[in-house]
Amino acid sequence: MNMTNDLSPRLRMVADLVPQGVRLADVGTDHAYLPAALLVEGKIPFAIAADLRQGPLASARNTVRRSGLEGKVAFRLCDGLRGIRPEEVDAVAVAGMGGETIAAILAAASWTREQDIPLILQPMSSMSDLRSWLGEHGYQIVTEKLCREGDTLYTAMLVRAGEMGPMTPAELWAGKNRHDPLRGAWLDQWLARTERALSGMERSQDERLTDKKNLLSQVREGLLEMRKEWSAWQQ
Repeated sequence: MNMTNDLSPRLRMVADLVPQGVRLADVGTDHAYLPAALLVEGKIPFAIAADLRQGPLASARNTVRRSGLEGKVAFRLCDGLRGIRPEEVDAVAVAGMGGETIAAILAAASWTREQDIPLILQPMSSMSDLRSWLGEHGYQIVTEKLCREGDTLYTAMLVRAGEMGPMTPAELWAGKNRHDPLRGAWLDQWLARTERALSGMERSQDERLTDKKNLLSQVREGLLEMRKEWSAWQQ
């Protein structure tokens, strides 16, 4: 099996953000495709494949064995980073989970901030919640990337300890991936979601939705401005 070629576009995006030469903890490793590919490519020397369930860890062991990587990967059955010691790794990847789950994992591992551990995060949902949490808890987003896999767009971010500064409501939703080739399509996607949500609220008479409607209106205006800037930059 050629692990380099077998990475999906989403995992390849994550792999590209992993710093060279680090010992990597892959949280929620599933089949361990990410650490196996990075080891085969020689980008990292060692990895810890961690998962909450025995089934994925068994799959991870199979991947490592088939790839001839025995001795280069340690396996941990644990919740998030709870079974990993700070001195064992130099970087952490958390991919394919909801943003709130990722935030909870980091909240239980403050050493990632205290030791300025590079974090490669690939949220599947609640992205605005994750970006907001990071900014409020001493992390900064260094860079964000986008990729397309099938009909779906995904984002991944490299995060370090530091001051991020305030983000607008629209930036919390769409991120700061200003020069990514997929930026236009990404903004269109979020604009469509915002419009659908606002349209649904317009039909509702529930006054409790007023604050949420106002926030979504701010998000929409910000996204429209971002889209205008993107179009101008493309020209």
